[in-house]
Amino acid sequence: MTDVIIEQQQMVAGVRFHRVGKLYHFDYSELSNLLVGDFVIVETARGRQMGEVVAFAAADKDLRDYKPIMRAATPRDLALKQEWEAKQDEALLTCQTKAKEIGGLHGVKFVAALYNYDGTMLTFLYSADDKVNVSRLWNELNRMLPTQVEMRQIGPRDVAKLLGGFGACGIERCCSTFLTDFSPISIKMAKAQGISLNPSEITGMCGRLRCCLVYEYEQYVQARALLPKRNKRVGTPHGEGKVIDVHPLQDAVTVLVEEGYHLVKREELVPLDEFEALAKKAKEPCTKHGDGPCDCGAKPGKQAAQEDTLQDD
Repeated sequence: MTDVIIEQQQMVAGVRFHRVGKLYHFDYSELSNLLVGDFVIVETARGRQMGEVVAFAAADKDLRDYKPIMRAATPRDLALKQEWEAKQDEALLTCQTKAKEIGGLHGVKFVAALYNYDGTMLTFLYSADDKVNVSRLWNELNRMLPTQVEMRQIGPRDVAKLLGGFGACGIERCCSTFLTDFSPISIKMAKAQGISLNPSEITGMCGRLRCCLVYEYEQYVQARALLPKRNKRVGTPHGEGKVIDVHPLQDAVTVLVEEGYHLVKREELVPLDEFEALAKKAKEPCTKHGDGPCDCGAKPGKQAAQEDTLQDD
C-alpha cells in the first residue's frame, strides 16, 4: 500500500497597523492560538510596531520567507499605545511651530504625527507640491524630542485618507473607510462610463480623479463590447433605425426609427451591416470551381489562392 503524504500549506497572518491601511503578512507558526482581532508586536523596516490581526491567508510560495510575529501584545503594550497616541496632537503642534520658526517651508503642510506603540519612534507626515528639504527641521526635532524622529512626505490622496470627511456623494470618503490601496485612475474611465468631464464632476476632495471611477469601469467596458456603437444601423422590432445612445448597464441602446426614439434591449437588435456583409459573401462563387456545384469548402480571397499554390507545388 502506497503511503500518501499530504503537504500542509503554510498559513500567514494578515496584520494591519492603521484602521484603513495596507495588509502585511507575517509567519505566526510560533503562535498557534492567534485569533482575528488580536494585537501583535512585529519587526518592520520602520522599527518595532504593533498591529491588529485581521485575516489569515495561504502563504505565497513564490515570495521570500515571511518575517515571524515576535509576540502577542500585552495589556501593558496596549496601555502604552493609548498613552502615546494621546500625545500625537501635541507633537504635531510642536512640529508646526518649529517649522514656522525655521522658515523656508512655504507650501508644506504637516498633517499628522504618529508615535509607534511604545513611543520609541515618531513619524511626521507632511504634504507639498514638490520635494522639499526638511533636514534642518528634522535635526531640530530630534534634539527637542526624546524619541527617534522620521519625516515622511505623502501625496494628496493620503492626506484625504488621514483627514477623513464626506465625499460629493454625501457619505464618508472611500479612502477613509475601506480603501487600503489607491488604484491607477485615468480620464478614459470617465469617458467609458459617459460621465461629464467637468472637473467638478470627476474630481475628489483631494484634487485628483475620484477613486469611485474605477468601481464600475470593467462592467462598462464588457457591456459596451457587446452593444453596437453610436450611428450604427440596426434592425429592431420597430423597424430599421440608427443607434443614438448606448446604455451599458441596461444592456440596451436608444434607436431612432423614422422620427421616434425607442429603447431596445440587446437581444432584440439585428446588426444590419454585418448581416449584409455575410449575405454578400455567401453569394460569391467558389474560388476553385466558379459558379458550378461545389462542396469543397474553399475560402475566398488571398488565403484560397495560397492554398492552390501549395497544392500545385
